[in-house]
Amino acid sequence: MPADYEIYTDMSADLPAEVAKREGIAFVPMSFTIGQKSETVERPQSESELKAFYDAQRSGESTHTTQISPYMYTQLFEPVLASGRSVLYISLSSGLSSTYSSSLVAAEELNEKFASKLVCVDSLAATAGMGMLIELAAKNRASGMSLEENAKWLEENRLRIYHWFMVEDLMFLKKGGRIPATTAIVGSAFSIKPILKVNPDGTLSAFGKKRGSRAAMNELVELYAAHSAGGDSERIMILHSDDPEKAEYLRQRLLEKNPGADISVMLLSPVIGAHVGPGMCAVVHLAPEGVSRD
Repeated sequence: MPADYEIYTDMSADLPAEVAKREGIAFVPMSFTIGQKSETVERPQSESELKAFYDAQRSGESTHTTQISPYMYTQLFEPVLASGRSVLYISLSSGLSSTYSSSLVAAEELNEKFASKLVCVDSLAATAGMGMLIELAAKNRASGMSLEENAKWLEENRLRIYHWFMVEDLMFLKKGGRIPATTAIVGSAFSIKPILKVNPDGTLSAFGKKRGSRAAMNELVELYAAHSAGGDSERIMILHSDDPEKAEYLRQRLLEKNPGADISVMLLSPVIGAHVGPGMCAVVHLAPEGVSRD
């Protein structure tokens, strides 16, 4: 029997477009502002669209994002539930955004009106970490897991996903309140690159630093190796904000660690890119069962 529920995520997620199409993944739109122009992203953007976004950042245009309101969730999901289809929604981490709590408000209202259900899962992840969780959710659905079983499995396994980041321009973290202005100024002057991770509670923190981009990328690879069991077909995602040379360097180094890895390389969506700027790189991977993010 075909699954009786849809899988949705929001536009802060990054996953290969062919996977989203093949698995029928649907997206909750999100909005961002660049300069004086406000845009709503309803689908994964093309490479040319993403490059234009990062070029605008490089030219000095300011970028901001907008939260999804409970009303927006209600308007989007009500027709789906009214048609008799339930929804599994995988949100951006509650440690980074209020979108999850807003989705719960909508779910409480809608689940009183319809027999079909809206079940919301806090990914405690971001970008490709969400994408990896969505891939697993689609696999679970294909194997016959019910809506409730899938949501429970995702909540039990979401902390197996590790995210390792490096940021090229500290000023974007300063604008977002992640680091003090003095740290950004001094770090930029001495080419200091912070190493960041997503914590077990879904928040983002800087826990190390390297001088120069190459040293920072090497650190991402070593962090991956220290938290991975390796093995053929291990799933790894590389994210970059319009810096394909860095992404290719990471890919080659990761293949040295695990020649049989299944690696996807993707451009970072503008929703998260608005906060990190051009030149960011991330390595995201799934730890073995029984291992949780630290």
